[in-house]
Amino acid sequence: MRFEGELVPFETIPLAVAAVRDGSADFACVPIENSVEGAVPVTLDVLVRDEPVVAVAETVLDVRFSVLVRPGTTEIRTVASHPHALAQVREWIAASLPGATSIATSSTAAAAAAVERGEFDAAVSAPVAVNHYKLDEYATDILDVPDARTRFLLLRRPGQLPEPTGADRTSVVVTTPNRVGVLSELLTELALRGINLTGLESRPQKGKLGTYRFYIDVEGHIAEPRIGDALAALHRHSREIRFLGSFPKADHEPAEAHNAEFAAAASWVDAVRKGERG
Repeated sequence: MRFEGELVPFETIPLAVAAVRDGSADFACVPIENSVEGAVPVTLDVLVRDEPVVAVAETVLDVRFSVLVRPGTTEIRTVASHPHALAQVREWIAASLPGATSIATSSTAAAAAAVERGEFDAAVSAPVAVNHYKLDEYATDILDVPDARTRFLLLRRPGQLPEPTGADRTSVVVTTPNRVGVLSELLTELALRGINLTGLESRPQKGKLGTYRFYIDVEGHIAEPRIGDALAALHRHSREIRFLGSFPKADHEPAEAHNAEFAAAASWVDAVRKGERG
């Protein structure tokens, strides 16, 4: 899947997604999970607020960071970046910038912009940021954990879904009643249909302590009967369910599917209902 158009930077994930919701941008590319720090909470939260958006593609990128400073900077006392980025270069900062204070910002781009404005001495950002801000590279290709990777989603307003490829992922967020065994009920519905769970995260609903939403990723596409049937079952167990998309997986590895068996079983039930089989 290829997309062409003007690239527009936003300083925060919520602002990028808001631009899609209000129509000022067609798509938003946002990080969803990192191999070192796990899920990106701000992305999970923005996906369930306001009008729905859906993912139509994903990509996985190797993580690389640069430390950017204003021209002529000789002393670094403050280092700003998104919390996920700071966590992935914590050891490097301790060894290379002893005594520097790390400060969390809403994004790596926001950190670079703040350094350009003179609010902080240095920003940990993607190397490409040096092309967009009047900053110099103090250090580049820094990372505490080799081979770290981040998965990104391409979001747009609801519309025609990507066609199934046989190597797809479907994402939903489920708000459940607060009762014993409810998560087990959700996972059982997937297991009974031979559906592989690829991701499970919980986030507080923020209105009441102890109440959560579950973010569920599975292999397969909603166009597949077994996936559609499973989502209908999750709907029955939930107070609210939001569809977040069905899209090709970045690794293109075919899903372990049981569609033929599922279709054969459905055909048998249909024949029994019609009195054609016993």
